[in-house]
Amino acid sequence: MLELRPSCEQCRRALPPESTVARICSFECTFCADCAALLQHCCPNCGGNLVARPIRPEREGRNGNDLQHYPAGTREVYQPADLQEHMHWLANRGITPT
Repeated sequence: MLELRPSCEQCRRALPPESTVARICSFECTFCADCAALLQHCCPNCGGNLVARPIRPEREGRNGNDLQHYPAGTREVYQPADLQEHMHWLANRGITPT
């Protein structure tokens, strides 16, 4: 079950469960779409790609898989990446800014 963290790790923008601008990697590092674009859609923590976070239904979904039964996480992670260092890391891997 995804944790659905409440905010962007880079800028602290609020990302409620219904947000369509939340982006995550396979370790659930969470960023807003604007910061994900600045990071070239590459997680600065693990190097994985940042993709749209699924939205968990607010009301009763199939088999009770909804926010009422499985609430979003409340743990805020704030660890902004050094953008210059991240771009250098990407360049060393042949990833060019878009």
